[in-house]
Amino acid sequence: MSSLPPLRVGLLGLGTVGGGTIAVLRRNAEVISRRVGRSIEVVAASARDISKPRAFDLSGIELYADPAELVLQPQVDVVLELIGGTTVAKDLVLLALENGKHVVTANKALIALHGNEIFEVAQRTDTVVAFEAAVAGGIPVIKATREALAGNRIEWLAGIINGTCNFILTAMSEPGCEFETVLAEAQALGYAEADPAFDIDGIDAAHKLTILAAIAFGVPLQFERVYVEGIRHISRADVEYAERLGYRIKHLGMARQVADGIQLRVHPTLIPVSQLLANVDGVMNAVMLHSDAAGSTLYYGAGAGAEPTASAVVSDLVDVARTGDADRVNRVPPLAFQTGSLSELPIVSMDAVETAYYLRLHVLDQPGVVADVTRILGASDISIEAILQQESEHGAATVPIIILVHPVVEHAMNQALAEIEALPQVHEPVIKIRMESLA
Repeated sequence: MSSLPPLRVGLLGLGTVGGGTIAVLRRNAEVISRRVGRSIEVVAASARDISKPRAFDLSGIELYADPAELVLQPQVDVVLELIGGTTVAKDLVLLALENGKHVVTANKALIALHGNEIFEVAQRTDTVVAFEAAVAGGIPVIKATREALAGNRIEWLAGIINGTCNFILTAMSEPGCEFETVLAEAQALGYAEADPAFDIDGIDAAHKLTILAAIAFGVPLQFERVYVEGIRHISRADVEYAERLGYRIKHLGMARQVADGIQLRVHPTLIPVSQLLANVDGVMNAVMLHSDAAGSTLYYGAGAGAEPTASAVVSDLVDVARTGDADRVNRVPPLAFQTGSLSELPIVSMDAVETAYYLRLHVLDQPGVVADVTRILGASDISIEAILQQESEHGAATVPIIILVHPVVEHAMNQALAEIEALPQVHEPVIKIRMESLA
């Protein structure tokens, strides 16, 4: 057994993931020590209420009410930030780095919004910032993208990276399960917060996509440039029509390198049922990457939860224990590309993105309406793949029409939809959902 001293961890936050991390480190202490050549021990922890009873064992861990005091303790080698948010957490992370302590975090918002600044400080202070747990919980997708595919040119990635949205869209395939009903169920089960906006409006997925895209394409973190669309407007009718046409609706984070730059977008997407991503159900996450040498690879697993996330946290602690004392040229850069080598490729405006579309219209049940709609699409050089016209219900004045169109630039699609919505026979705004073949 190695005579190296233990890696001593100061834990900020004693919530679900903090408890899971302590449990995994203790349960697997022997195998971790054999792999690393030294032990990894949580020696200090802080929380808002250190007197609160907890369901996990805190024996041997010194508790601090003030997290800044913990960060400055000389016995702490690495600070594990699990408190979340982007204000106090940022201050504590920077304090740790400025005092020569390595940082491990599961905070995707912190990295997406402030990672560029944090990595600059880490570079200056010769410290490590690790964040595998920030994206997709227990799925080692950051390590796979940054290290296992290091010899590849990544062309695109697509991910189901928010379990709440995936649970809702999966459940909406059942009869009678409209969005609001399923959202309430997700909240009752603890999959969605009391205020679910962060998840269902796409912000959480956009944070994660920001990080994955930066690593995949070697560009700075640019959360503010991500196109973000949530799932509030998706109805059970859309889920059912998509299924009848051979598709499933998933909330995807997508990044793609094209001739004009990088596409960064989060939105509901129709995926062919034959694709593996279309069959990822419930709260599970999955990320598909397409690269020039390896082709398409898929990473699937639990995107949240105490021990799946703790698995990623402990993986980062192992990396710090192995390479924290190495010179910086022998460490893996946080965004995969060496400092100074990040690209200035522009982020493509959503108006310039080309995709196929699913359109759902409600029109008056009278002759000539479909002809008017197809005339407008044809005048805009938009090619129709399929039309599904429903029978009108007895006595109903309007009828739904579903149209699938071949890939077209978003700006042209929006202009055509504005003309279609101006037709007197068209009731309600047209529902527009993008489609991806993932080929």
